[in-house]
Amino acid sequence: MGEVLEPHTGWTFITSHARVLAAIAENQSARIRDIAARCRLTERAVQKIIADLEQAGFLSHTRAGRGNTYQIEPSKVLRHPAEAEAGLTVAALLALLAQDEAYRDYESASQ
Repeated sequence: MGEVLEPHTGWTFITSHARVLAAIAENQSARIRDIAARCRLTERAVQKIIADLEQAGFLSHTRAGRGNTYQIEPSKVLRHPAEAEAGLTVAALLALLAQDEAYRDYESASQ
């Protein structure tokens, strides 16, 4: 999943939970170590976030050998009341994040 980059401090527009969910959507059998590197988080933070997402019903996992395979619940409505009232789902969030990733890849290639 790539090289380890410097961690970020301060606030951001996209939460760590959304970043972890997007990383899992990209590779549903990714190791926690790889998710942590991709999201610039510690492995412990990723473990906690995955536990949060599973407890809230956004994510589940099955054991696959020595690793896990994650399943995202795409129809689950987002938690914040503003998004919940609008009926925005995990699938909509992931589509937005995937568009952003594709845009960044396009921008990098065109420079």
